[in-house]
Amino acid sequence: MATSNPVPAVLPSVMSADMLALGSQLGALCDAGARVFHVDVMDGHFVPNLTIGPDFTAAVARAVRPRGGLVDVHLMVERPGYLLELFAPHADAISVHVEADPHVHRLLGEIRRLGCRAGLAVNPGTPLGAVAELADELDYVNCMSVNPGFAGQSFIGTTPVKLARLRDVLPDRVLLEVDGGIGPATLPLARAAGAEWLVSASAIFGRPDPVAAYRELAALAG
Repeated sequence: MATSNPVPAVLPSVMSADMLALGSQLGALCDAGARVFHVDVMDGHFVPNLTIGPDFTAAVARAVRPRGGLVDVHLMVERPGYLLELFAPHADAISVHVEADPHVHRLLGEIRRLGCRAGLAVNPGTPLGAVAELADELDYVNCMSVNPGFAGQSFIGTTPVKLARLRDVLPDRVLLEVDGGIGPATLPLARAAGAEWLVSASAIFGRPDPVAAYRELAALAG
């Protein structure tokens, strides 16, 4: 099982990073206090975009782990089970979508067996009943606050209500993550609703100074 992390935490999402300056950006963010880095894996089927694979994730891990950083892998893919063993060596936490596989209970157990925190990701339109049924198998829940697939989308306004409902049905030990549209205006709303891991992509890497942007969000997170 992955090492415990302080909460709340802002998770820089490398989806929006400058790939030509990735190592230096990640190092600077570690020096600024970032400890968990979010990696979005998309297959072009479950979501309408295609991103990176295990080799890239391994490079992220090599950049942040010597500085005390951890890697949170979000698998936005159909039938993610075949990928777990490929990503687990480079991940400290892995989330799979409840919508992506009919046997997600088994996948969560496999993620834990591989030594990672087990997360369940939930799309904006997905009812929360499945999350409650799986609560005993979870270490965290990733509540999507945009329709997944692309960075830079607007935060869905009903997300705080959904976050609050999730926090009510989850045991205290289960972390609540929010992913999508998190910036200075929306982070306080998500935090007040119970989110503890706050993923931000373009609001960090889309700014002229990603370190200053991260520090601003971290201060808002408390």
